[in-house]
Amino acid sequence: MATSNLTRVHRKVNQSYKANGTKSYVYLLNKYKFSPTKPGPYFLGAKVQQSGKYGIVSLFGGKTHVQQGVLRKRSGIEAQSEEVTAEDQQNDSLYLCPVTIGSPGQVLNLNLDTGSADTWVFSTLLSKSTITAGHNVFDPKKSKFFKGTSGSFWRILYGDGSSASGSVGTDKITIGGLTVENQSIELAKTLSPQFISGVGDGLLGLGFGSINTVTPMPVATPVENMIAQSDIPKTSELFTAYLGSYKDENDVDHGVSFYTFGYIDEVALGGQTPWYCPIDNSNGFWQFKSITASVGSKKITRAGNTAIVDTGTTLALVDDALCAAIYDAIPGARYNSDQQGYLFPSNTALDKLPLVSFDVGGKEFAVQKEDLAFASAGNNMTYGGIQSRGDLPFDILGDTWLRGIYAIFDQGNKRFGAVVWVDLIQDPSVPV
Repeated sequence: MATSNLTRVHRKVNQSYKANGTKSYVYLLNKYKFSPTKPGPYFLGAKVQQSGKYGIVSLFGGKTHVQQGVLRKRSGIEAQSEEVTAEDQQNDSLYLCPVTIGSPGQVLNLNLDTGSADTWVFSTLLSKSTITAGHNVFDPKKSKFFKGTSGSFWRILYGDGSSASGSVGTDKITIGGLTVENQSIELAKTLSPQFISGVGDGLLGLGFGSINTVTPMPVATPVENMIAQSDIPKTSELFTAYLGSYKDENDVDHGVSFYTFGYIDEVALGGQTPWYCPIDNSNGFWQFKSITASVGSKKITRAGNTAIVDTGTTLALVDDALCAAIYDAIPGARYNSDQQGYLFPSNTALDKLPLVSFDVGGKEFAVQKEDLAFASAGNNMTYGGIQSRGDLPFDILGDTWLRGIYAIFDQGNKRFGAVVWVDLIQDPSVPV
């Protein structure tokens, strides 16, 4: 395929998005199901579920089982807790990309997520009240090439008990100047309120197909199909991402955000040669060794550590020792157990913020100083963009870190690449 047909896929800023540090952290607890190691109201617990008739099991024939790993929130009453609701977490996406599905094409705004391998969309199979909730909805009956996949279904279940599920079919999708034929599309039939409350119309997974949730047989991701169908050049079986910031509207690039599929954007490289490191995709993620970090002039060794890159995550999560080292270097910073995160004074000058870097298979890439500030925490304090990963065995490097690089996800060669992307104007402020 000629690369001249390939174009940038611009990420649109969700104008309705309002950053909230604690809610974003709870979203990650939900997504990755890890147990916090720092104090706070949210934790993973257990939930007793009853099936059949209620009452004494031996008399009425009902069955009880305990569901582990349920996201819960400590209530004001000592030793009591309650289930987490949609209001407790950040269910919206900061960036969305237009993707055309079917023929004639129907455009939906999807969250492109390297931490997932499912491509699911709002569909006309949903209830009427959900369909009229302000989303673009895919109607398979209006596409002449859609084919249902008999016997296949999908379900995504999160730690708070929320879920999305439905049926599966195939159709063509168009993104970034190329069309993928016979792509499996997961049609939502039921959605919890957590999904409906956002403005996005679904998700396009850019992880590896081994973590796809379709049963009885997982399906290939769009990028896997691009490669199998030779939709992208053999020499460029990859996609790339640059995640700009709303803070950078006055920069030369105006804070533009985009993906490319099948080619590396030479303008984005800026004359630099990408650094590459091998990845381990055995867990379905873009995962690599990350055995050092730097906080200012202090080098920190992290033997055996790894990190995953997640474009569907706003924060960066690292181990507690590194978190403490980062915020110890910021005057007035402290951990707030009510907000379950590290905060620092909103009036902190740029020269008082440390340069924080993470290793990418042998070379460190820095978080831009402006991205250490994620959201207003009230009382002239800011919720930090780097927080604790709890008991997760790996770091999660989301938008906080990704905004400082142009990222290359080289699927064909199983490697991750990066060049530095530096915004000339650094703005550590956050919207209030």
